Formats: sequence, structure tokens, C-alpha cells
Amino acid sequence: MVAMWTSVVAVGGTLMGAVITHLFQRLAATRSERFARSEALRQERTAVYGSFAAAVEDYRHGQAGRWYRMREGRAAEAYIGARDEAHRLRTATRHVLYRVKLLTDDQEVILAAEQAYRCTRDVSTAQDQAGHDALDAAARQAIEEFIPRAAPLTR
Repeated sequence: MVAMWTSVVAVGGTLMGAVITHLFQRLAATRSERFARSEALRQERTAVYGSFAAAVEDYRHGQAGRWYRMREGRAAEAYIGARDEAHRLRTATRHVLYRVKLLTDDQEVILAAEQAYRCTRDVSTAQDQAGHDALDAAARQAIEEFIPRAAPLTR
């Protein structure tokens, strides 16, 4: 009879050990999956936010070129080329802006990205050099303000 109880306790202990081990392994796997997912999201955000800042900066430069070429005349070949390049850069910037919106729920980051895009879009609408300089400075400032808003999401 004692041998039977010894066997029951041994089997029960083995089963309990297996169940507890399974639970701990499941918790560790879940924790590991969560960490991997958050790390992948962090890396993707870092890449996309950096790409957005670069794209909007290129777009700002393209808008400035468009504005300067417009001073030479709207029919000039240089203006048409600069206008087409600015349109291409705008499309590329909007593409990355959409990715920024997809990767975050943080409304401050989204608003900062949209503000940088809007300010940059307006650079080519200036009527004179002073207006152009002011719009270009506002676009540059909006781009600079996007970075500290987005940075905490990449850490």
C-alpha cells in the first residue's frame, strides 16, 4: 500500500512539475513574442520617421527650386522641370506621410508630420523673396519640430 502511495505522489509531482513548466514556458514565449513585436515596430518607426524627415526636406528643397525657377518665367524649360520634380517629391513625401500615419496612434506625431508637409507645400506660393524666406523658414522649423515629437516612439 505504501508503494502505491509513493507511486501516486511521484506521478502527481511529475504531472504538477510538467504543468508548471508548461505555464512558465508559455509566459516566457508570450513575453518574448511581445518584445520581438515591439522591437520590430520600434525599428520600423525609426526607419519611417527618418525617411519622412528626409523626404520632406527634399520636398522643401524642390519647392524652393520651383519658386526660384518660376521667377525666370512659367514657360521656361527650367521651371517646367523644377515643377515636375517638385510634384514627384510631393508624391514621395505623401507616401512616407501615409506610412507615418499607419505606424502611430500618437496624434501629436501625426499633426507634426502633417504640419511639416503643409508648410513645405506652401513654400512655392510666396509672392516675393521675403515671403519665400519666411515660408521656407517655417517649413524648416516644422520639420525640426517633427523630430522631437516622433523620437520618443523610437526608444
